[in-house]
Amino acid sequence: MANMKWLGHPVTSLPTPAFLVDHDKVAKNCNDMLNKCKQLGIKLRAQVKTHKTVEGADLQTGGTRRCIVTSTLHEAEMYANNGFEDILYGYPLIPFHLQRCYDLRSKLQQFHVMVNNCDIVTTLNKTEPPAGKRWSAFIKVDAGNNRAGVCWQNTQAVVDMACQLSDGPHTEFQGLYVHCGNSYSAGNLEQVKTVRDLNVERALHLTQELQQRGITCKNVGIGSTPSCSQEVSTRMSSLTEIHPGNYIFYDSQQESLGSCSMDDIAVRVMTRVVSHFPDRGQILIDCGFAALTKQGYGKISIPGYAHFQDNPNLKLVDMTQELGKVEAVHGKLDYSQYPIGSILYIYPFHSCATAAMYPVYYVHHNNCITEKWYPTRGW
Repeated sequence: MANMKWLGHPVTSLPTPAFLVDHDKVAKNCNDMLNKCKQLGIKLRAQVKTHKTVEGADLQTGGTRRCIVTSTLHEAEMYANNGFEDILYGYPLIPFHLQRCYDLRSKLQQFHVMVNNCDIVTTLNKTEPPAGKRWSAFIKVDAGNNRAGVCWQNTQAVVDMACQLSDGPHTEFQGLYVHCGNSYSAGNLEQVKTVRDLNVERALHLTQELQQRGITCKNVGIGSTPSCSQEVSTRMSSLTEIHPGNYIFYDSQQESLGSCSMDDIAVRVMTRVVSHFPDRGQILIDCGFAALTKQGYGKISIPGYAHFQDNPNLKLVDMTQELGKVEAVHGKLDYSQYPIGSILYIYPFHSCATAAMYPVYYVHHNNCITEKWYPTRGW
């Protein structure tokens, strides 16, 4: 019966802070990305780390429960146990992961790992896979993000790894995976498109290099929500898949990058006013960094950490663990508009990080709670 609590009630009946998910907006965001892939004639390998729920991944895959990428083994195990297939563990593989990967490879018809150095490829080929199966691996390529992966300019290293995977006794070369994380440092929409197109060309260049050396590259994909949320580039139809993730929720950061409008953001943090401090021009809310994270200060269109829905003159200027300090963007606060106990709604700067703060998401339609989603947690 605990799972039924709050269902059918207005969101305003919830204790705060609360993480609210607008089901209609989530469904639209997911359908839009699926339709974009259909238009391009490529697959969507949805990244599920933003929400980590069965329900969200159902919407991302159009109900097929096929073709996803996870960021943790815990996620991969949860999805495997719930009937999902064609799962990529999208994290640099190390030997410590292999026992759990073995179990996943045993359970799934299609389970893939990600490699970014020859040492782990050698280890894979020395490790017996489940009977009748091979280790299926994507090579992680760094096309300018400077995080993880083989540098795209190091063609020989990519070729060597692909050869080892293609010719090894226990491995299968699945393809190339590029995360367009450098799109997040773009200053405007045109720069996002430029980064995206550059990542596409670098990925396709490597694919051609492999083909010229007789190596079949089954899949080549790029992804990030900024790079995949723009109007389609015809060159992207030369890929086989894209793998964005944040688009399911969007957030203030994505709005600032031109990925979405504020109306597309499907999640909010609901908070209540707990104190007035006219002497310092502030109100206090029950939303601190344990409910929002301290990401994004000064990186959106107003100073502060986040946007307040329908209250553009409010800015969140500081947070302790459980409390947030709010000031006026211009002029003085009108405290009569924000009585103690009144409710405010915050669009988070980064929905992935904010969602990670909550053990339950309250899903609503027209602000009436219809579902509760429970994200998986752990690594």
